[in-house]
Amino acid sequence: MKQCCREDMRAAQFTAGPKYKGEYDGMGSREGAKPYFSIVMPTFGVENYIAKAIKSIQKQDYPDWEIIVVDDCSPDRSAQIAEGAAETDKRIRIVHHKENQGLSAARNTGIEEAKGKYIWFMDPDDYVDSDVLGQVKASLEKNQAEVVMFGLSEEYYDKKGSLQYTHSICPSEFLYTNQEELRKAVIHLERQTLYGYAWNKIYDLEYIKRNRLRYKDVKLIEDIVFNIQFFMDIKRLNILGIMPYHYAKRLDANLTNKFVPEYFAVHRKRIEQLFRQHLYWGICTEEVKEILGSLYGRYILSALERHCDHRSGMNTIQRLKWCRRLFKQGLFSELIPEAKAEDSRTLSVALVFLRRKSAWLCLLMGRGIYIVRKYLPIIYSKVKSGR
Repeated sequence: MKQCCREDMRAAQFTAGPKYKGEYDGMGSREGAKPYFSIVMPTFGVENYIAKAIKSIQKQDYPDWEIIVVDDCSPDRSAQIAEGAAETDKRIRIVHHKENQGLSAARNTGIEEAKGKYIWFMDPDDYVDSDVLGQVKASLEKNQAEVVMFGLSEEYYDKKGSLQYTHSICPSEFLYTNQEELRKAVIHLERQTLYGYAWNKIYDLEYIKRNRLRYKDVKLIEDIVFNIQFFMDIKRLNILGIMPYHYAKRLDANLTNKFVPEYFAVHRKRIEQLFRQHLYWGICTEEVKEILGSLYGRYILSALERHCDHRSGMNTIQRLKWCRRLFKQGLFSELIPEAKAEDSRTLSVALVFLRRKSAWLCLLMGRGIYIVRKYLPIIYSKVKSGR
């Protein structure tokens, strides 16, 4: 992965200097004008973090924005904290759901409420660097893209809330003006884990509304399902070689650390939709199959580990039957033989077992990973993130 160098971007970096003097009122918004950016924060149970998230937006060097906090019937003081911020900054407003509807519905409410030219779905338990909106705006002045993407820093916290380590993901900067080249780049963005997220992208709001795009209520993969829809026919994409987004992964609270019975089914759907997207584009090449196969192999490996959890309700015989059914599926036959592990020894071994269709060896490997995850969660997270 190419290492970022922030100094290389200084010439392109936007700063709210004399050009904008007098254009904004004391709060930073233009009187009577729609904001350039609408920032949607779906909010539920984040009273310990939302103030920092809002403050990181208020510190932006580009001030033409609005924050829409969608209170999804939060059981704590999240909404009250946001309302306190709104009392002193009219760019912030709160929308309340009458009943809890979930993440997708909250984002869709944000789409309906947003007034900006571009929309950003930021999680209220994360925070961002102060120059991100300025750099996005600067890139859009060069290339009026349907979406702007940037990198992130994953910050892993233990159960006590102490930061254990950081894993940074930084893309190479590029402004795509050609649809063919843009589409070829998507599979590499997915391999970097950059394609699936919603919060590392700022979208053209009019494009969303014109194409009637909305988030679907599909647990775990809401973001990637939306992005597959959004990217299907766009022509321009700006990728910024920066890592301004600080994504918190808390071992006691993050959804991905909880037991989800539908885990494999939804991630199989993810791979299947990505496969179909590349078929639609007519670029389902050997390289695409290699990458999708490796990603599919990772999800299979994770499923094998999760099946060892007593909450799965699966005994050894049931796990063996699951493996044998898997081996007969068309997606498995299409992708696993083509998969390449790149730099992961664990996946490399797993792919050997999967290609041999050895159910017993797959089960043993799943058990080993389960033990590491249960008793050494930080080591497990480091290995999983590629460290």
